[in-house]
Amino acid sequence: MGNLSRLLKESWTIVEEHQDKVAGYFYARMFISNPELRSLFPVHMDVQRARLLGAIVTAVQTLDDPERFDEYLRALGRDHRKFHVSPEHYQVVGGALLEALRTFAGEQWSVEYDQAWSDAYAVISKKMMAGADADTNPPFWHAEVTAHERRSRDIAVFTLRPLQHPVDYRAGQYVSVEAPRYRPRLWRTYSIANAPRKDGTLDFHVRALGAGWVSSALVRRVRPGDLLRIAAPMGTMTLDRKSNRDIVCVAGGTGLAPIKALVEELARFNRNRWVHVFYGAKDREDLYDLADLEKLAARHPWLSVVPACSEDASYAGEQGNVSEVVARYGPWIDHDFYVSGSPTMVKSTLRTLAELQVPPLRIRYDALSEL
Repeated sequence: MGNLSRLLKESWTIVEEHQDKVAGYFYARMFISNPELRSLFPVHMDVQRARLLGAIVTAVQTLDDPERFDEYLRALGRDHRKFHVSPEHYQVVGGALLEALRTFAGEQWSVEYDQAWSDAYAVISKKMMAGADADTNPPFWHAEVTAHERRSRDIAVFTLRPLQHPVDYRAGQYVSVEAPRYRPRLWRTYSIANAPRKDGTLDFHVRALGAGWVSSALVRRVRPGDLLRIAAPMGTMTLDRKSNRDIVCVAGGTGLAPIKALVEELARFNRNRWVHVFYGAKDREDLYDLADLEKLAARHPWLSVVPACSEDASYAGEQGNVSEVVARYGPWIDHDFYVSGSPTMVKSTLRTLAELQVPPLRIRYDALSEL
């Protein structure tokens, strides 16, 4: 597996600087080989262009972590049932991928590289198809928006009620969401912000990101009564119930969503584990759910909440990036950690925890959630 991983990463460096052109060629070959595939993608491909290719490349390059690789790809296969993907589609995608790589690598491409990508893609597609075949749920759920509240200039909190049977998930997981009325065939992943409930409703915290078509629609256009679609739950940032260690949760912005779900789950049974939530944002307005967190802390003596602002000098609480704030407290070497936020925030927190000598096996986060 080590040699295969080396060949994959080494060969990707040859075409990496041309990845936009590789992506364009990849889609063109795919649609020429099977025109029916075009209907699975949004009308405007600007946002989508690099997503599928990027997901494949990233998944291929995680082959040196077999356990996480297996679990992630099976979940990804279940999630892709929303596209009604068939085994024939996997073959077309694999063929287009190899042809795009060969074309832009030119004479630097070797037989060894070709075989490595072919073998890796075969493993990927096999595991994804196995995950899809084993799933007894529908390809996606239709869900009605029952509540929608703007919490800040670009953040909304809303609730969905699945119209079919409830979604079977664990606190800390995320799902793909589509707003067919506003952005058909565009799916984006969002964490569920509550532990499973008897009524099956799901809360989401979404920030409208720049040109983010789906996030902007979910924040600014969606209203109660609208129908959205949600796909299979994914993610491994779930509670380790076998552990008796105290817990530290580190959330940045709307990365609070899965953290809040984990706290809600703990509230149902926890009696002996202290839970510390560090909640970071740019300014006090972005601490959009602090009031709810403080209510939870008031009800549960084992829960403490430390909010922090990185760009609000007038804020009376902690100042600085949330990872810096975590480092001021502690020691944390004997705690379990759950980290959620932007890629930059997660990386910064992981560096801080490494400096604090927190064992990596005690840190949970979803590095592949963007795929």
